[in-house]
This record gives sequence, C-alpha cells and structure tokens, in this order.
Amino acid sequence: MDGLQESTWPLRGLPATLADRTRRVYDRMAAVYPVSTMLFHSRAHRCALEASGIRDGMSVLEVATGSGEMFRRLVRANGGGTTLGGDLSPNMAARTLKSARRRFPQARTLCQAVDARHMPFRSEAFDAVFCCYLLELLSAEDIAGTLREFRRVLRTGGRLTLVLIGQDARWFNAAYRLAGRAAPAFWGRQVERRAPELLISAQFEILHDRAVRQSFYPSRVLVARK
Repeated sequence: MDGLQESTWPLRGLPATLADRTRRVYDRMAAVYPVSTMLFHSRAHRCALEASGIRDGMSVLEVATGSGEMFRRLVRANGGGTTLGGDLSPNMAARTLKSARRRFPQARTLCQAVDARHMPFRSEAFDAVFCCYLLELLSAEDIAGTLREFRRVLRTGGRLTLVLIGQDARWFNAAYRLAGRAAPAFWGRQVERRAPELLISAQFEILHDRAVRQSFYPSRVLVARK
C-alpha cells in the first residue's frame, strides 16, 4: 500500500479523520439529502449499475448508502438475491432501509450503521460492492483501510464499483475546494484523479472507467475486479 502513504499524498489540511463530525452532519441532513442526489448523482448511479455487471441472485453490498437512491436501484436489479447496505449515519441507514422495504417488501434487504473502515461482514461474503461519493470524506490512511475492507469482503473475481466526484472542470474544482474548506465534514475534498492509482495499489484490476455529468456536476465511475 505504499501508494497510499500520507507522505506521498498531501491532505491539504484535512484532519486525520472526520468520522464523528461527518456522522453528525449527515444525520442532520438525512431528510433533505435525497434532493441533491436526484439533482446531481442519479445519472452516475444509473451508469454505475449498468457497468457493474451485477446479475440477479447475487450477494451485494453498498457502502455509504446516503439517501438510498442507489440502494433502491440495487434492490430492484437484485430482487432474487441479497442486498445489504451500510452508512456511517444511523439516520441515513434507517431511512434507506425503510424506503427499500416499502418499495420492495419481498426483497432480502438490510441496511445499518456501519463504519466502512471496520465492517462487520465476514471475508469473501459478497459478489459485488458499491461505494458512491465516500472516499472524498476520508483521509489517505482511512482510504487505504477502506479499500482493504472492500477487498476483504469481496469474493475472488468480485467487482467493486466506485462513484467519485469528478475533477474535469477547473471552475468546479475551485468551487469545491472553497466548499471543502468551509465544511470539510460535509464536502471533504476531491480524490478522483488518484482513484486508479489507489485501486491498483489495493490490488484491484480496473475494468471500466467513465466520466459522467449531470447538470453541472461531474462524476467518475470506476469498476474494478478483485
């Protein structure tokens, strides 16, 4: 994991961990966060699902479910399988599970409060892992630990699908840096350009790489195999 050392990836002032503050912020935002998801993230979610190779009947995990929009897509696509979700915010996890079970009452689903750095799942438990817009909120050390956890819980040949905030527009990058300085626990900082290197360092093979834009908001979808 040499490519993930703090000394080779400056954090530009980001605290070593924002977990406690992030959990509180997203707990408070749980009721209104779905609005931003529909406006800025839903297209990237759709592209991620299409590229992921998910098939009905799989064991699927989404880490950092947020508003639950991606989780519901996964449950719909995996109606005959098992779909689990986790979010650092208990309120986000609870709302995600309630919404999924209301729309898909026959599906096998569970969503709970989970720290991505230390997940309560056995090794090689999942065929597919999804993670959208989480790495931006983690320090370099925590990204390394989280990618190790993703690899641990994936079966051999299983796929990890990441969605990250894009960095392909100078004005957007400048605005995001300002927002990140003002509210780091909510915005974090962009890490998209380093994502391929991070995945390779964590011993993943990249299969798919696509830039996506919704309104003015850029995202990047990466699919990698264990």
